[in-house]
Amino acid sequence: MGSTSIDERKYSRYLLIIGVLFFVFGFVTWLGSVLIPYLKIVCQLNNLSAYLIAFSFYISYFIFALPSAMLLKKIGFKNGMTIGLMLIAVGMFIFIPAANSRIFILFLAGQFIQGSGLAILQTAANPYVVLLGPNESAARRISIMGVCNGIAGIMAPILLGSIILNDADQQKADMLLMNAHQKLQSLELLAYKIKAPYFTMGIFLFLLSILFYFSGLPEIQKDHLEKKVDAQPDNAKSIFQFPHLLFGVITLFLYVGVEVIAADTIIQYGYSQGISLFTAKFFTSFTLGGMLIGYLLGIIFIPNYLSQDKALLISGLAGIIFSCMALVTSGIVSVIFIAMLGLANALIYPSIWPLALNGLGSFTKIGSSLLIMAIGGGAFLPLLYGRLADWYSPHQAYWMLLPCYLTIIFYALIGCKWKNNIQKQLIENKVGTTL
Repeated sequence: MGSTSIDERKYSRYLLIIGVLFFVFGFVTWLGSVLIPYLKIVCQLNNLSAYLIAFSFYISYFIFALPSAMLLKKIGFKNGMTIGLMLIAVGMFIFIPAANSRIFILFLAGQFIQGSGLAILQTAANPYVVLLGPNESAARRISIMGVCNGIAGIMAPILLGSIILNDADQQKADMLLMNAHQKLQSLELLAYKIKAPYFTMGIFLFLLSILFYFSGLPEIQKDHLEKKVDAQPDNAKSIFQFPHLLFGVITLFLYVGVEVIAADTIIQYGYSQGISLFTAKFFTSFTLGGMLIGYLLGIIFIPNYLSQDKALLISGLAGIIFSCMALVTSGIVSVIFIAMLGLANALIYPSIWPLALNGLGSFTKIGSSLLIMAIGGGAFLPLLYGRLADWYSPHQAYWMLLPCYLTIIFYALIGCKWKNNIQKQLIENKVGTTL
Protein backbone atom coordinates (compact mmCIF):
# COMPACT_ATOMS: atom_id res chain seq x y z
CA MET A 1 0.00 0.00 0.00
CA GLY A 2 2.81 2.38 0.91
CA SER A 3 4.67 1.85 -2.35
CA THR A 4 1.48 2.30 -4.33
CA SER A 5 0.77 5.64 -2.70
CA ILE A 6 4.35 6.76 -3.42
CA ASP A 7 3.93 5.74 -7.09
CA GLU A 8 0.67 7.68 -7.28
CA ARG A 9 2.34 10.74 -5.78
CA LYS A 10 5.18 10.50 -8.31
CA TYR A 11 2.69 10.10 -11.16
CA SER A 12 0.75 13.20 -10.02
CA ARG A 13 4.01 15.17 -9.74
CA TYR A 14 5.13 14.14 -13.21
CA LEU A 15 1.73 15.08 -14.62
CA LEU A 16 1.97 18.48 -12.89
CA ILE A 17 5.41 19.09 -14.41
CA ILE A 18 4.18 18.31 -17.94
CA GLY A 19 1.10 20.44 -17.24
CA VAL A 20 3.43 23.39 -16.58
CA LEU A 21 5.02 22.79 -20.00
CA PHE A 22 1.63 22.86 -21.71
CA PHE A 23 0.85 26.07 -19.85
CA VAL A 24 4.08 27.50 -21.30
CA PHE A 25 2.98 26.35 -24.80
CA GLY A 26 -0.29 28.24 -24.58
CA PHE A 27 1.17 31.34 -22.96
CA VAL A 28 4.08 31.83 -25.37
CA THR A 29 2.08 30.92 -28.49
CA TRP A 30 -0.65 33.51 -28.02
CA LEU A 31 1.58 36.42 -27.02
CA GLY A 32 1.81 37.05 -30.76
CA SER A 33 -1.81 38.21 -30.90
CA VAL A 34 -0.82 41.28 -28.85
CA LEU A 35 2.58 41.72 -30.53
CA ILE A 36 0.99 42.19 -33.97
CA PRO A 37 -0.91 45.43 -33.22
CA TYR A 38 1.84 46.58 -30.84
CA LEU A 39 4.74 46.19 -33.29
CA LYS A 40 2.61 47.55 -36.11
CA ILE A 41 2.71 50.85 -34.20
CA VAL A 42 6.26 50.63 -32.82
CA CYS A 43 7.88 49.67 -36.13
CA GLN A 44 5.35 51.53 -38.33
CA LEU A 45 4.28 48.48 -40.37
CA ASN A 46 1.59 47.70 -42.91
CA ASN A 47 -0.67 44.65 -42.43
CA LEU A 48 1.49 42.26 -44.47
CA SER A 49 4.66 43.17 -42.55
CA ALA A 50 2.85 42.95 -39.21
CA TYR A 51 1.81 39.36 -39.89
CA LEU A 52 5.45 38.41 -40.44
CA ILE A 53 5.38 38.21 -36.62
CA ALA A 54 3.15 35.14 -36.88
CA PHE A 55 5.12 33.85 -39.87
CA SER A 56 8.48 33.97 -38.07
CA PHE A 57 7.00 32.04 -35.14
CA TYR A 58 5.12 29.27 -36.94
CA ILE A 59 7.62 28.71 -39.77
CA SER A 60 9.93 27.22 -37.14
CA TYR A 61 7.55 24.25 -36.79
CA PHE A 62 7.80 23.61 -40.52
CA ILE A 63 11.61 23.81 -40.43
CA PHE A 64 12.34 22.01 -37.16
CA ALA A 65 9.72 19.23 -37.02
CA LEU A 66 11.95 16.53 -38.53
CA PRO A 67 15.24 17.81 -36.97
CA SER A 68 13.48 17.87 -33.57
CA ALA A 69 12.53 14.23 -33.92
CA MET A 70 16.15 13.36 -34.79
CA LEU A 71 17.44 15.41 -31.86
CA LEU A 72 15.08 13.72 -29.40
CA LYS A 73 16.13 10.31 -30.67
CA LYS A 74 19.74 11.21 -29.85
CA ILE A 75 19.42 13.05 -26.52
CA GLY A 76 16.08 11.82 -25.16
CA PHE A 77 12.72 13.39 -24.42
CA LYS A 78 13.66 14.97 -21.09
CA ASN A 79 16.85 16.65 -22.32
CA GLY A 80 15.02 17.80 -25.43
CA MET A 81 12.34 19.52 -23.37
CA THR A 82 15.02 21.23 -21.26
CA ILE A 83 16.74 22.56 -24.40
CA GLY A 84 13.39 23.72 -25.75
CA LEU A 85 12.73 25.80 -22.62
CA MET A 86 16.19 27.37 -22.83
CA LEU A 87 15.67 28.29 -26.48
CA ILE A 88 12.39 30.02 -25.67
CA ALA A 89 14.18 31.98 -22.92
CA VAL A 90 16.87 33.08 -25.42
CA GLY A 91 14.13 34.24 -27.80
CA MET A 92 12.59 36.28 -24.99
CA PHE A 93 15.92 37.96 -24.17
CA ILE A 94 16.41 38.99 -27.82
CA PHE A 95 13.42 41.31 -27.40
CA ILE A 96 15.57 43.53 -25.15
CA PRO A 97 18.02 44.73 -27.85
CA ALA A 98 15.12 44.67 -30.33
CA ALA A 99 13.18 47.15 -28.16
CA ASN A 100 16.27 49.33 -27.66
CA SER A 101 16.90 49.60 -31.41
CA ARG A 102 13.34 49.19 -32.78
CA ILE A 103 14.85 46.92 -35.44
CA PHE A 104 11.97 44.76 -36.69
CA ILE A 105 14.21 41.90 -37.85
CA LEU A 106 15.40 41.41 -34.26
CA PHE A 107 11.82 41.00 -33.05
CA LEU A 108 11.31 38.43 -35.81
CA ALA A 109 14.50 36.61 -34.78
CA GLY A 110 13.24 36.45 -31.20
CA GLN A 111 9.92 35.05 -32.40
CA PHE A 112 11.67 32.46 -34.61
CA ILE A 113 13.87 31.22 -31.76
CA GLN A 114 10.87 30.99 -29.42
CA GLY A 115 9.01 28.99 -32.06
CA SER A 116 12.01 26.70 -32.52
CA GLY A 117 12.07 25.99 -28.79
CA LEU A 118 8.36 25.25 -28.82
CA ALA A 119 8.75 22.94 -31.84
CA ILE A 120 11.21 20.83 -29.85
CA LEU A 121 9.04 20.98 -26.73
CA GLN A 122 5.87 19.92 -28.53
CA THR A 123 7.58 17.17 -30.51
CA ALA A 124 8.71 15.73 -27.18
CA ALA A 125 5.82 16.56 -24.85
CA ASN A 126 2.88 15.41 -27.00
CA PRO A 127 3.94 11.74 -27.16
CA TYR A 128 5.33 11.95 -23.60
CA VAL A 129 1.83 12.62 -22.26
CA VAL A 130 0.59 9.45 -23.95
CA LEU A 131 3.54 7.32 -22.89
CA LEU A 132 3.74 8.58 -19.29
CA GLY A 133 0.99 6.22 -18.13
CA PRO A 134 -1.34 3.45 -19.30
CA ASN A 135 -3.09 3.73 -22.66
CA GLU A 136 -6.57 3.53 -21.17
CA SER A 137 -6.07 6.83 -19.29
CA ALA A 138 -4.23 8.67 -22.09
CA ALA A 139 -7.33 10.62 -23.14
CA ARG A 140 -7.73 11.95 -19.61
CA ARG A 141 -4.11 13.11 -19.52
CA ILE A 142 -4.45 14.81 -22.92
CA SER A 143 -7.61 16.57 -21.72
CA ILE A 144 -5.82 17.92 -18.65
CA MET A 145 -2.99 19.21 -20.83
CA GLY A 146 -5.46 20.88 -23.17
CA VAL A 147 -7.06 22.73 -20.27
CA CYS A 148 -3.63 23.93 -19.06
CA ASN A 149 -2.85 25.15 -22.57
CA GLY A 150 -6.21 26.88 -22.97
CA ILE A 151 -6.09 28.72 -19.65
CA ALA A 152 -2.61 30.04 -20.45
CA GLY A 153 -3.78 31.14 -23.89
CA ILE A 154 -6.56 33.22 -22.32
CA MET A 155 -4.23 34.80 -19.76
CA ALA A 156 -1.35 35.74 -22.08
CA PRO A 157 -3.07 38.43 -24.23
CA ILE A 158 -4.76 39.98 -21.19
CA LEU A 159 -1.54 40.28 -19.16
CA LEU A 160 0.75 41.45 -21.97
CA GLY A 161 -1.93 43.67 -23.52
CA SER A 162 -2.53 45.46 -20.20
CA ILE A 163 1.16 46.40 -20.13
CA ILE A 164 2.03 47.34 -23.71
CA LEU A 165 -1.33 48.40 -25.21
CA ASN A 166 -2.88 50.09 -22.20
CA ASP A 167 -2.65 53.66 -23.57
CA ALA A 168 -1.89 52.86 -27.21
CA ASP A 169 -4.97 54.72 -28.48
CA GLN A 170 -3.91 57.99 -26.86
CA GLN A 171 -0.33 57.58 -28.04
CA LYS A 172 -1.47 56.99 -31.64
CA ALA A 173 -3.69 60.09 -31.47
CA ASP A 174 -0.90 62.20 -29.96
CA MET A 175 1.60 61.12 -32.63
CA LEU A 176 -0.60 62.62 -35.33
CA LEU A 177 0.16 66.07 -33.85
CA MET A 178 3.90 65.51 -33.32
CA ASN A 179 6.86 66.50 -35.45
CA ALA A 180 9.31 63.81 -36.61
CA HIS A 181 11.60 64.12 -33.57
CA GLN A 182 8.74 63.98 -31.06
CA LYS A 183 7.19 61.02 -32.87
CA LEU A 184 10.51 59.14 -32.73
CA GLN A 185 10.75 59.73 -28.97
CA SER A 186 7.16 58.54 -28.49
CA LEU A 187 7.82 55.36 -30.46
CA GLU A 188 10.96 54.67 -28.42
CA LEU A 189 9.04 55.05 -25.16
CA LEU A 190 6.37 52.68 -26.45
CA ALA A 191 9.04 50.17 -27.51
CA TYR A 192 10.62 50.19 -24.04
CA LYS A 193 7.36 48.93 -22.51
CA ILE A 194 8.01 45.43 -23.80
CA LYS A 195 11.42 45.05 -22.16
CA ALA A 196 10.30 44.36 -18.59
CA PRO A 197 7.71 41.64 -19.35
CA TYR A 198 9.96 39.82 -21.81
CA PHE A 199 13.00 39.99 -19.53
CA THR A 200 10.87 38.63 -16.68
CA MET A 201 9.51 35.80 -18.83
CA GLY A 202 13.02 34.97 -20.06
CA ILE A 203 14.36 34.68 -16.51
CA PHE A 204 11.37 32.56 -15.48
CA LEU A 205 11.81 30.17 -18.42
CA PHE A 206 15.57 29.88 -17.87
CA LEU A 207 15.03 28.99 -14.20
CA LEU A 208 12.22 26.63 -15.19
CA SER A 209 14.55 24.80 -17.59
CA ILE A 210 17.04 24.23 -14.74
CA LEU A 211 14.31 23.06 -12.35
CA PHE A 212 12.89 20.84 -15.09
CA TYR A 213 16.29 19.18 -15.66
CA PHE A 214 16.58 18.30 -11.98
CA SER A 215 12.88 17.45 -11.58
CA GLY A 216 13.40 13.70 -11.61
CA LEU A 217 11.05 13.31 -14.56
CA PRO A 218 11.66 9.79 -15.94
CA GLU A 219 13.08 9.30 -19.40
CA ILE A 220 11.02 7.22 -21.82
CA GLN A 221 13.05 4.27 -22.96
CA LYS A 222 13.27 3.44 -26.63
CA ASP A 223 11.91 -0.08 -26.15
CA HIS A 224 8.87 1.33 -24.34
CA LEU A 225 8.27 3.71 -27.23
CA GLU A 226 8.54 0.90 -29.77
CA LYS A 227 5.91 -1.14 -27.93
CA LYS A 228 3.41 1.65 -28.53
CA VAL A 229 3.82 1.36 -32.31
CA ASP A 230 1.78 -1.23 -34.18
CA ALA A 231 3.32 -3.53 -36.71
CA GLN A 232 3.82 -2.23 -40.24
CA PRO A 233 0.67 -2.61 -42.34
CA ASP A 234 0.88 -5.47 -44.78
CA ASN A 235 2.59 -4.52 -48.08
CA ALA A 236 2.99 -0.84 -47.09
CA LYS A 237 6.44 0.37 -48.10
CA SER A 238 6.03 4.14 -48.23
CA ILE A 239 4.28 6.92 -46.34
CA PHE A 240 2.78 7.91 -49.71
CA GLN A 241 0.61 4.79 -49.59
CA PHE A 242 -1.54 6.46 -46.93
CA PRO A 243 -3.56 9.20 -48.68
CA HIS A 244 -5.67 9.77 -45.57
CA LEU A 245 -2.48 10.92 -43.79
CA LEU A 246 -1.25 13.10 -46.65
CA PHE A 247 -4.60 14.82 -47.03
CA GLY A 248 -4.73 15.09 -43.24
CA VAL A 249 -1.43 17.01 -43.33
CA ILE A 250 -2.89 19.44 -45.89
CA THR A 251 -6.07 19.82 -43.83
CA LEU A 252 -4.11 20.45 -40.63
CA PHE A 253 -1.94 23.00 -42.47
CA LEU A 254 -5.06 24.95 -43.44
CA TYR A 255 -6.66 24.50 -40.03
CA VAL A 256 -3.71 25.90 -38.07
CA GLY A 257 -3.72 28.84 -40.45
CA VAL A 258 -7.37 29.68 -39.71
CA GLU A 259 -6.84 29.09 -35.99
CA VAL A 260 -4.01 31.63 -35.93
CA ILE A 261 -6.00 34.08 -38.08
CA ALA A 262 -9.00 33.87 -35.73
CA ALA A 263 -6.85 34.65 -32.68
CA ASP A 264 -4.05 36.86 -34.03
CA THR A 265 -6.07 39.17 -36.30
CA ILE A 266 -9.05 39.90 -34.07
CA ILE A 267 -7.44 42.76 -32.09
CA GLN A 268 -6.37 44.63 -35.22
CA TYR A 269 -9.70 43.78 -36.88
CA GLY A 270 -11.63 45.18 -33.92
CA TYR A 271 -9.58 48.37 -34.18
CA SER A 272 -10.35 48.60 -37.91
CA GLN A 273 -14.04 48.38 -36.99
CA GLY A 274 -13.77 51.48 -34.81
CA ILE A 275 -13.17 49.76 -31.47
CA SER A 276 -10.36 51.20 -29.32
CA LEU A 277 -7.21 49.16 -28.73
CA PHE A 278 -7.88 49.58 -25.00
CA THR A 279 -10.96 47.38 -25.48
CA ALA A 280 -9.79 45.28 -28.45
CA LYS A 281 -6.74 43.98 -26.57
CA PHE A 282 -9.06 41.52 -24.77
CA PHE A 283 -10.58 40.04 -27.93
CA THR A 284 -8.01 37.27 -28.42
CA SER A 285 -8.84 35.98 -24.94
CA PHE A 286 -12.50 35.68 -26.02
CA THR A 287 -11.46 33.60 -29.04
CA LEU A 288 -9.30 31.33 -26.87
CA GLY A 289 -12.03 31.16 -24.24
CA GLY A 290 -14.30 29.77 -26.95
CA MET A 291 -11.66 27.18 -27.76
CA LEU A 292 -11.45 26.16 -24.12
CA ILE A 293 -15.24 25.73 -23.93
CA GLY A 294 -15.16 23.65 -27.11
CA TYR A 295 -12.39 21.49 -25.75
CA LEU A 296 -14.36 20.79 -22.56
CA LEU A 297 -17.42 19.91 -24.67
CA GLY A 298 -15.24 17.50 -26.61
CA ILE A 299 -14.23 15.74 -23.39
CA ILE A 300 -17.91 15.24 -22.59
CA PHE A 301 -19.21 14.19 -26.01
CA ILE A 302 -16.28 12.33 -27.65
CA PRO A 303 -16.42 9.37 -28.13
CA ASN A 304 -19.58 8.54 -26.15
CA TYR A 305 -21.93 10.69 -28.25
CA LEU A 306 -19.83 11.89 -31.18
CA SER A 307 -17.24 10.13 -33.32
CA GLN A 308 -14.10 12.06 -34.22
CA ASP A 309 -15.07 12.45 -37.87
CA LYS A 310 -18.54 13.72 -36.90
CA ALA A 311 -16.97 16.22 -34.48
CA LEU A 312 -14.68 17.37 -37.29
CA LEU A 313 -17.65 17.76 -39.66
CA ILE A 314 -19.66 19.79 -37.14
CA SER A 315 -16.62 21.98 -36.45
CA GLY A 316 -16.09 22.67 -40.16
CA LEU A 317 -19.76 23.55 -40.67
CA ALA A 318 -19.67 25.87 -37.64
CA GLY A 319 -16.56 27.53 -39.09
CA ILE A 320 -18.40 28.19 -42.37
CA ILE A 321 -21.44 29.63 -40.56
CA PHE A 322 -19.47 31.91 -38.22
CA SER A 323 -17.20 33.11 -41.05
CA CYS A 324 -20.18 33.99 -43.25
CA MET A 325 -21.90 35.81 -40.38
CA ALA A 326 -18.71 37.80 -39.71
CA LEU A 327 -18.56 38.77 -43.40
CA VAL A 328 -22.19 39.92 -43.70
CA THR A 329 -22.15 41.95 -40.45
CA SER A 330 -19.90 44.73 -39.16
CA GLY A 331 -18.70 46.36 -35.96
CA ILE A 332 -18.84 44.50 -32.67
CA VAL A 333 -21.28 41.89 -34.08
CA SER A 334 -18.78 40.88 -36.76
CA VAL A 335 -15.99 40.77 -34.16
CA ILE A 336 -18.13 38.46 -31.97
CA PHE A 337 -18.49 35.99 -34.85
CA ILE A 338 -14.70 36.01 -35.39
CA ALA A 339 -14.30 35.26 -31.68
CA MET A 340 -16.81 32.40 -32.02
CA LEU A 341 -14.44 30.77 -34.50
CA GLY A 342 -12.51 29.71 -31.39
CA LEU A 343 -15.46 27.50 -30.45
CA ALA A 344 -15.68 26.12 -34.00
CA ASN A 345 -11.94 25.42 -34.09
CA ALA A 346 -11.61 23.69 -30.73
CA LEU A 347 -12.14 20.08 -31.81
CA ILE A 348 -10.50 20.22 -35.24
CA TYR A 349 -6.87 19.74 -34.16
CA PRO A 350 -7.55 16.83 -31.76
CA SER A 351 -9.82 15.19 -34.35
CA ILE A 352 -7.45 15.38 -37.33
CA TRP A 353 -4.51 13.81 -35.48
CA PRO A 354 -6.06 10.41 -34.66
CA LEU A 355 -7.88 10.25 -38.01
CA ALA A 356 -4.68 10.96 -39.93
CA LEU A 357 -2.48 8.59 -37.90
CA ASN A 358 -4.97 5.73 -37.84
CA GLY A 359 -3.53 2.52 -39.27
CA LEU A 360 -0.02 3.83 -39.99
CA GLY A 361 1.73 1.21 -37.86
CA SER A 362 5.50 1.65 -38.06
CA PHE A 363 4.98 4.78 -40.17
CA THR A 364 3.42 6.55 -37.16
CA LYS A 365 6.63 8.43 -36.29
CA ILE A 366 7.13 9.94 -39.72
CA GLY A 367 3.39 10.64 -39.90
CA SER A 368 3.55 12.54 -36.61
CA SER A 369 6.52 14.57 -37.87
CA LEU A 370 4.62 15.53 -41.02
CA LEU A 371 1.67 16.67 -38.90
CA ILE A 372 4.00 18.78 -36.75
CA MET A 373 5.34 20.34 -39.96
CA ALA A 374 1.76 21.18 -40.91
CA ILE A 375 1.63 23.61 -37.97
CA GLY A 376 3.59 25.80 -40.39
CA GLY A 377 0.19 26.76 -41.82
CA GLY A 378 0.14 29.30 -39.01
CA ALA A 379 3.06 31.00 -40.78
CA PHE A 380 1.72 31.26 -44.32
CA LEU A 381 -2.03 31.86 -44.07
CA PRO A 382 -1.83 34.94 -41.79
CA LEU A 383 0.57 36.47 -44.32
CA LEU A 384 -2.03 35.91 -47.03
CA TYR A 385 -4.63 37.50 -44.77
CA GLY A 386 -2.34 40.50 -44.24
CA ARG A 387 -1.83 40.95 -47.98
CA LEU A 388 -5.59 40.73 -48.63
CA ALA A 389 -6.21 43.20 -45.77
CA ASP A 390 -3.83 45.67 -47.45
CA TRP A 391 -5.38 45.14 -50.89
CA TYR A 392 -9.02 45.19 -49.80
CA SER A 393 -9.81 45.52 -46.06
CA PRO A 394 -9.31 43.51 -42.84
CA HIS A 395 -13.04 42.68 -43.07
CA GLN A 396 -13.07 41.37 -46.65
CA ALA A 397 -9.84 39.42 -46.09
CA TYR A 398 -11.82 36.90 -44.02
CA TRP A 399 -13.27 35.46 -47.24
CA MET A 400 -10.12 33.31 -47.35
CA LEU A 401 -11.44 31.31 -44.38
CA LEU A 402 -14.23 29.69 -46.40
CA PRO A 403 -12.14 27.39 -48.66
CA CYS A 404 -10.13 26.32 -45.60
CA TYR A 405 -13.24 25.24 -43.69
CA LEU A 406 -14.63 23.56 -46.83
CA THR A 407 -11.44 21.49 -47.00
CA ILE A 408 -11.93 20.48 -43.35
CA ILE A 409 -15.50 19.39 -44.14
CA PHE A 410 -14.26 17.40 -47.16
CA TYR A 411 -11.68 15.63 -45.00
CA ALA A 412 -14.33 14.74 -42.39
CA LEU A 413 -16.67 13.32 -45.05
CA ILE A 414 -14.27 11.69 -47.51
CA GLY A 415 -10.55 12.37 -47.00
CA CYS A 416 -10.15 10.61 -43.66
CA LYS A 417 -11.73 7.45 -45.13
CA TRP A 418 -9.30 7.13 -48.03
CA LYS A 419 -7.24 4.73 -45.92
CA ASN A 420 -9.84 2.03 -46.56
CA ASN A 421 -9.34 2.32 -50.31
CA ILE A 422 -5.57 1.95 -50.07
CA GLN A 423 -5.89 -1.02 -47.73
CA LYS A 424 -8.26 -2.71 -50.19
CA GLN A 425 -5.83 -2.03 -53.00
CA LEU A 426 -2.96 -3.53 -51.02
CA ILE A 427 -5.01 -6.66 -50.31
CA GLU A 428 -6.04 -6.98 -53.97
CA ASN A 429 -2.42 -6.60 -55.06
CA LYS A 430 -1.38 -9.33 -52.63
CA VAL A 431 -4.13 -11.69 -53.85
CA GLY A 432 -3.25 -10.98 -57.48
CA THR A 433 0.42 -11.73 -56.83
CA THR A 434 -0.48 -15.01 -55.11
CA LEU A 435 -2.68 -16.10 -58.04
